[in-house]
Amino acid sequence: MPKLAPRAVSRRFSRPGWLAGTPTTDLISVAGLIGRPVRNQAAAEIGRVVDVVVRWHGERYPPITGLVVRVGRRQSWVPATDIAEITGHLVTLRSARLDLRDFESRPGEVTLNRDVIDHQMVDVDGVRVFRAADLYLGRVGPGYLLVGADVGLGTLLRRLGPARWRATATPDRVIDWATIQPFGEAGGPVRLVQPNQELARLRPGELADLLEDLGRREREELLGALDSEQAADALEEMESDDLRNLLRELSPRQTAKLVADMEPDEAAEALRDLDGTTRDALLADMEPDTAAELRHLLQYSDRTAGGLMTSNIVCVAAATTVAEIRRRLRGDDDPGDIDGVAIVDDDGVLVDDLHLIRLFTAEPDALVGTLSEPEPPMTVTPDASIDDVTMALVANRSPSLLVTDPDGRPVGRILADDLIDALVPEKGRLRFPRLLS
Repeated sequence: MPKLAPRAVSRRFSRPGWLAGTPTTDLISVAGLIGRPVRNQAAAEIGRVVDVVVRWHGERYPPITGLVVRVGRRQSWVPATDIAEITGHLVTLRSARLDLRDFESRPGEVTLNRDVIDHQMVDVDGVRVFRAADLYLGRVGPGYLLVGADVGLGTLLRRLGPARWRATATPDRVIDWATIQPFGEAGGPVRLVQPNQELARLRPGELADLLEDLGRREREELLGALDSEQAADALEEMESDDLRNLLRELSPRQTAKLVADMEPDEAAEALRDLDGTTRDALLADMEPDTAAELRHLLQYSDRTAGGLMTSNIVCVAAATTVAEIRRRLRGDDDPGDIDGVAIVDDDGVLVDDLHLIRLFTAEPDALVGTLSEPEPPMTVTPDASIDDVTMALVANRSPSLLVTDPDGRPVGRILADDLIDALVPEKGRLRFPRLLS
């Protein structure tokens, strides 16, 4: 089967949104507009376009608020209300007389040519990082909006070619601006005023891909736009080398917070890849209970059951009702690694490992002890080798395996996808779907 082109670049104007069905002649190239004449109502040239300014408050299509125009040796400000028409070759103003003021950058506004073109952005729909070779404006009613970004090589060549080519919009590979998440240089004018709501629908693996592709400053900004759970889930999906580099780039306090929000086994794996001094400093910045849990996991080699397990387990008494356990699981803040429920006796010793599918097909008022199998569940101890874990998981014919201490008390659970990640790390991270995810 031939490889399909990415959706972000193959759709052009066929996708829903402002660009759908838009004729090429209705688009105005921002790069082509730079240096073009600005004329008053009497057709007298008063200056040349230096830049286009838009309001930057998280709108799907940012509106133009004005132009920066060179008048003699001055850079003057022309508000959008004074603009009669913008074409690819010319800007016409509404009046023959203007009160031109010196241009000053204002909060919440961005200059497109200086601050956006050639800067890193994320196409949320296509889930990739790109740099805009050009930006396009479109007229809506009396005003103009920023409607798209072009990532085509042909467009870049047009910008680099003769001046007579630059003003003509030549849409090559255009991305609808509504699907774009822009990022700016640290301390620069292009910042995230309001996180793009489209980010919320990206899966952790897709966010991880973006974090791996972005530059350092843009990565920090993307992390800042995500809530703590989203950020932790994305970090769990990153490749080890990329995650290690990212954690080294962030401030110690920010790194400690992100690692503490990760699943315990994933957090321990991330900490193992750091040097001892850095690891100890991060643990010292965490809540004592979280740090103690991670120190416990770190005592095990990553090639043992203890190094593979997550300590996020659910233990219940045999007299607990199915309905009560369901309520408990639904109230869990992060049920992603919960694959089953450990039934224990009064001493905390394992009686059975009840998988979620049986729990959610049982009668609500049934006691979980009545669902136990007569044969005890297969388990491994924390010091079991990865080969022993593999054999036990295969023999158990289950997507997970409980880890118990020498007295038979559950201390962790190994998920099949974590075992596969350890066995074939070069294949990248694998995640099986979870019933509660």
